[in-house]
Amino acid sequence: VQLQASGGGLVQAGGSLRLSCAASGRSVSSYVTGWFRQAPGKEREFVAAIPKNGDSTYYADSVKGRFTISRDNAKNMAYLQMNSLKSEDTAVYYCAADFPAWGVRRGPDDYDYWGQGTQVTVSS
Repeated sequence: VQLQASGGGLVQAGGSLRLSCAASGRSVSSYVTGWFRQAPGKEREFVAAIPKNGDSTYYADSVKGRFTISRDNAKNMAYLQMNSLKSEDTAVYYCAADFPAWGVRRGPDDYDYWGQGTQVTVSS
């Protein structure tokens, strides 16, 4: 699986961005898609995930109600819509693919394939 994240940029606090993750090599519906982020000096952390069947979504408490993960199977794309952005959302954002036996995992080490990351900077 090859993944390419895009859509990052500089935005003011309270603004919105939509990140995209283009997948190739495997159908996006054949794996769990996760979004992670890593701020300077911090560990990579889970942001959101959508399972293979796409029937549910999972979020970190810090983004719940503000971010929305989605997927377009026909385009083989995943998205992360980010609203009401805060300065603490500033980080490099990564999309990743996991092939668990069941369920959705939140640990970065569980994900086998990663996109290259896209920078999101929120100015206060």
